[in-house]
Amino acid sequence: MASISARARSLYRSLLRELPQRPLSAPSLVQQRIRSTIATQPQEHTQLRIDQAEQYIQYAKAQRMYTTLLERYNPGMEMDEEERVRLTARRVGMDLPDEFAKRHTS
Repeated sequence: MASISARARSLYRSLLRELPQRPLSAPSLVQQRIRSTIATQPQEHTQLRIDQAEQYIQYAKAQRMYTTLLERYNPGMEMDEEERVRLTARRVGMDLPDEFAKRHTS
């Protein structure tokens, strides 16, 4: 029983690390729900809930890593088209003419 309780606390901390940071004095509804679920879980489904929590933690870590890699390897993803064209031209050693910049900004 003690090892299950320690495992549940460890999973709770891992889940909180994967959620967006919030001050401890103002936990989000998700944090409150997770805490109440872990605190009041019935004994017959303890292992099932621990397995589900571990699976969710793995999923959240994978999503965070996916977002990090997507931002790293697609730096122009959030740029507008004009900025992307300008940077592409600079990459091949050219600067855009002034008339192109004036035509697209007005």
